[in-house]
Amino acid sequence: MTAVYVLRRTAMLALVVWAAASFNFLVPRLAPGDPVGAILAQITRQGGSVAGSAEIIASYRATFGLDEPLGVQYLRYLAALARFDLGPSLTSFPTPVMEIIGRALPWTIGLLVASTLIAFVVGTILGALMAWRGTPAFARFLLPPLVALAAVPYYLLAIVLVSVLAFGLRIFPSAGTVSVGALPAFDLATAGDVLYHSLLPALSIVLAAIGGWMLGMRALVVSVIGSDFLVLAEAKGLPPRRVFLVYALRNAILPQITGLAISLGTIASGAVLVEVIFSYPGLGYLLLQAIQNADYTLIQGITFVLVLAVGLAIYVLDLLYPVLDPRISYAQR
Repeated sequence: MTAVYVLRRTAMLALVVWAAASFNFLVPRLAPGDPVGAILAQITRQGGSVAGSAEIIASYRATFGLDEPLGVQYLRYLAALARFDLGPSLTSFPTPVMEIIGRALPWTIGLLVASTLIAFVVGTILGALMAWRGTPAFARFLLPPLVALAAVPYYLLAIVLVSVLAFGLRIFPSAGTVSVGALPAFDLATAGDVLYHSLLPALSIVLAAIGGWMLGMRALVVSVIGSDFLVLAEAKGLPPRRVFLVYALRNAILPQITGLAISLGTIASGAVLVEVIFSYPGLGYLLLQAIQNADYTLIQGITFVLVLAVGLAIYVLDLLYPVLDPRISYAQR
């Protein structure tokens, strides 16, 4: 890998983030309506009384800089993003958007990173075994039910799991992250309580995702079976397990790694419907609340974090490709 390529990829990442940030800035401002007016209208619909609404709207627009020319707003927006300053929330003013996102992000990362990695590892191994000729016959019966679950949307699967395991059998809690009345603390008891409350939402995501990883890996392993390097490895008398893991699995897994990187990048968006069903305080639940409350600055902040996470994931993966597969080289010839 050359320094020129690294600089080129870094510049591409910066260009993508700038384009996404610009799009993120323009769309809410080009949409019809006024964000401050929408908030006051929502207060009125909920039975509240807003006296002197015109003065309040003017004051809020001045506070958030919405009364300035669009070009000035854009330059200030880019300058603030360079400092990772996403501004204050409209509905939770003056709480900064970064502070609100920072409270929700660990919950989403903890739930979705673990769920995605578990689904990836289990699905990849099972998918490879489904295509490998040495796999026991009984293991092949796992493919149809798991593929059938992959066709079920994860939020519908979450509703079924809540109905059966939470309300029916009462094995897991139906919502929340800790037991009712529990005080937050950094100890093993609290960690175990959080893990216990996270098992059901994680299970809904894992069961819905395993089938997709299995099908993808099965197709990739089928494409390398019969290749010259596998025939040579078997002719050398290498153990079947080594041939499967080192030669077949390693050479077929690269596209799966690409899919994993993109999946990990999109984790920042949260699993909106699963988090809503389980009242899980992650970014997905926060995004839904921001949309319902017309909190445009918070929506922009969550969207920007998502774009940045996906861009960084693809950037890191692109730089790691030569390490994952020595056949790939970015050196100029």
